[in-house]
Amino acid sequence: MSLRALLLMVFAFTWAPFVLGRAPVTAPPTFDHEPWTALLSKHVTWVPRGAAANGVGTVVDYAGFRRDRAALQRYTDALARVPQSTFARWSKRERHAFLINAYNAYTVALIADAPADLESIKDLGSLLQSPWKKAAFPLLGETRSLDDIEHGLLRGADDFDEPRIHFAVNCASIGCPALRPEAFTAAKLETQLQDQTRRFLRDRSRNRWNADDEVLEVSSIFDWYSGDFEKGFLGADSVEAFLVLYVADLGLDARVAKALREGDVDLDYTDYDWRLNRAE
Repeated sequence: MSLRALLLMVFAFTWAPFVLGRAPVTAPPTFDHEPWTALLSKHVTWVPRGAAANGVGTVVDYAGFRRDRAALQRYTDALARVPQSTFARWSKRERHAFLINAYNAYTVALIADAPADLESIKDLGSLLQSPWKKAAFPLLGETRSLDDIEHGLLRGADDFDEPRIHFAVNCASIGCPALRPEAFTAAKLETQLQDQTRRFLRDRSRNRWNADDEVLEVSSIFDWYSGDFEKGFLGADSVEAFLVLYVADLGLDARVAKALREGDVDLDYTDYDWRLNRAE
């Protein structure tokens, strides 16, 4: 090939799109959640809970987060700098990981900035406004509340079909699914969501078979967000059908599992523990 021909080929691939008025399509930059992982791994610990022998919940060292408040602020500042145009070009998994981490980081910041003797996140609200409705966090070009992030950006998305996010977002309470001691990432999201779900359902303090009353007692999350568990995740079109996917984690024997599959099991919803999930 002559030098002239080679130069023409290079021009065609490099400059032709600009000449024709079309810039080359490039992938949107991903977000680095490693600083959040560094904080979580330092201040969040798996612990046994209920009758489970392995870690199904976590405790949070909020005093440690207060000491590392500057590092947490740098991470939330980085979240706030992401423009809506970039976010919109990310994959669904990238968007979900970003929003789950944002929700959890802003929740931790809310507790870290509160008095050290705070007993519950609900104490930060008032008669007129819950702490989840306070618009105080910059994200994607607007000032958002925690409800905006969870219900507007996550659950409110047109393509939302992922009920397991309810086991990933953390409300700083014992009744909540565990705050994971690592950031969620697009690359690991499926594994992380599945692990969060299984750990939560293995927690007998919140999900258990009541043999005396012949009812399956499960977290109030399944009551509050029942509609999200009816969206067809792995074919599940009801809370009961979703729970069928996890009969082993619920510890159900063959008889009860069969009854659940056939729709012959009554559900009862356990009380939610709003005490702070802090390390003592």
